[in-house]
Amino acid sequence: MTPFSPNQRFFFYREPTDMRKSFNGLSGIVTSSLKRSPISGDVFVFLNRRRTHVKLLSWDRNGFVLYYKRLEEGTFEVPTLTPDGVLTWPKLMLMLEGVALQSARFRKRYVLPVKVA
Repeated sequence: MTPFSPNQRFFFYREPTDMRKSFNGLSGIVTSSLKRSPISGDVFVFLNRRRTHVKLLSWDRNGFVLYYKRLEEGTFEVPTLTPDGVLTWPKLMLMLEGVALQSARFRKRYVLPVKVA
């Protein structure tokens, strides 16, 4: 169970990440490479080179939250993303649970239109 919700936005960092990085190192990647604010409340997803470790970084009301999962067997699948690097909540949950995303079929659902500012 992750401390995140479907109401958040999830951004996937496409390059392999050194899993020794913690809050400061990962938030530096968010700022410099993803060009986003690490305190926006969005969730940022990082995988290591072998795809056996995943970290999710987010800002809570008063500090950073870091979710870290290490697989004992197998690897995480790199998900397909939208052009701006957004990962959907269902794909994130399937990725964390080890479901093959390429063979998963998503049925049509209503999506609330996004208001452009």
